[in-house]
Amino acid sequence: MATVELRFSALPEHVRTARLVAAAVARRAGVDEAVLDEVRLAVGEACTRAVGLHLSHGVEAPVRVVLTDEEKKFSIEVGDETPTSAGLTPGSHPDVDEEPAAEGEDEMGLAVISGLVDDVEVTTSDTGGRIRMSWPTAPQSLLP
Repeated sequence: MATVELRFSALPEHVRTARLVAAAVARRAGVDEAVLDEVRLAVGEACTRAVGLHLSHGVEAPVRVVLTDEEKKFSIEVGDETPTSAGLTPGSHPDVDEEPAAEGEDEMGLAVISGLVDDVEVTTSDTGGRIRMSWPTAPQSLLP
């Protein structure tokens, strides 16, 4: 099992780099060429979501992307460090003008990812969120 870990500052311009790295590692892992565009798009959506969460909640930690070549599948985990209760204290209410838009964008990004990836898992906790996606790989003996 080979793993590549990428950490980048939560800036929109770094999302493109994450997409390129993900596609290159996926190709090397044996993901079908026809699926590579889906990998790029899904990683772009997940990283854009993480960057947006970091920026909107003032989180300075880097966005984390872990790419893993397992025996018969290739997986990518995109993690943010935005607590599920970021910026909210018990009894407080989010700004009604800003929160629904951010929540709607978040849901839209997750819907796009779900449409692109058959095997996707989204988890959130007090330490942040994770989107784990995976794709099947071809047996290594069939690769050039």
